[in-house]
Amino acid sequence: MNLVIALDSYKESLSAADACAAVARGFRAIYPHADCRILPMADGGEGTTAALVAARGGDWQNITVQDPLGRAITACYGRLPDGSAVMEMAEAAGLHRLTPSERNPRHTSTYGVGEMLCHALDHGSRHIILGIGGSATNDGGAGMLQALGAHLYDANGHELPRGGVALARLHHADFSGLHPALQTVTLDVACDVNNPLCGTNGASAIFGPQKGADAAAVAELDAALAHYAAVLTASGMPDQREQPGAGAAGGLGYALALLGARLTSGIGLVMQAAGLAAALQDADLVITGEGRLDGQTRLGKVPLGVLRLAQQHGVPVIAIAGVLGAGAETLTDEGFTAIFPSIAALAPLDKTLAQGGENLERTARQIAAVLALGGQI
Repeated sequence: MNLVIALDSYKESLSAADACAAVARGFRAIYPHADCRILPMADGGEGTTAALVAARGGDWQNITVQDPLGRAITACYGRLPDGSAVMEMAEAAGLHRLTPSERNPRHTSTYGVGEMLCHALDHGSRHIILGIGGSATNDGGAGMLQALGAHLYDANGHELPRGGVALARLHHADFSGLHPALQTVTLDVACDVNNPLCGTNGASAIFGPQKGADAAAVAELDAALAHYAAVLTASGMPDQREQPGAGAAGGLGYALALLGARLTSGIGLVMQAAGLAAALQDADLVITGEGRLDGQTRLGKVPLGVLRLAQQHGVPVIAIAGVLGAGAETLTDEGFTAIFPSIAALAPLDKTLAQGGENLERTARQIAAVLALGGQI
């Protein structure tokens, strides 16, 4: 049996790599000679770097960068065997880096994201995969641009301070000092939102409140982003304000688009980078899954992305979840051969999360046993 195992992480319980390994153990208990091709998956958000390093091999780079408030922290990203770098902006500028009382998108910055990019460029990466979920920022990517060598000046010729509110004072910009390797790098950005930079559906209005912005701050930040983009556009930069995804990560998508980045589906990007299509060429079965399967799964989640690619190759797909939520029964209409929950008994949450690996392994073993029986009848 040629089996492709491509699961997302089971939040707070198992990484994608550990989830895949548990399924492989379960299947090999019944099919000891099965060719299990393990390809951990992610949707471009948390866990993307770990999934691709596990799927492709490679090593971790630990570097010192600035957090959203300018404090020195250690962040990590992955370097793949072909020299590509894969990173998550949240490592440097994620909401989890701040305490609830520190969350103020008027002042947080993406400068540390630019430092991560600089490190990868300085060490020869000419293909960078960047996930931009989980941000604490609303600075339109200005901090990132400054770390990469751009200068943003006020009317007195002084460099703008960090943070989204300072963008209202932008007078002119100088991009002549941008890192030279940006001219030749391929920058792929995992982005699963289509919001423009500004307006009622823009970065500030839609995502600002979850980062600590009240109504007054949302209005102030939206006006600052609009001014910032207007100045850059008037100076000759491409107008990316309405680019789908420009509003992602507090406008970081906008700045990345200015640099020529490709904003694309997170799961599509990860599947391509992991080599899933090649693994499906002679596969007999795919096992996918994540912590919860429900009606929202069809909205771009990992299991549906894996299913769609497998369908193109005529390979059946079975999904395993920790739990099944409302609407999960409709997922077989999408084409899943079968869907299984893996939690065996009611238990306190901490115990259930700790048992994630054994639950997955047991469920996979039972699926394999049924498949083996089918071959005998």
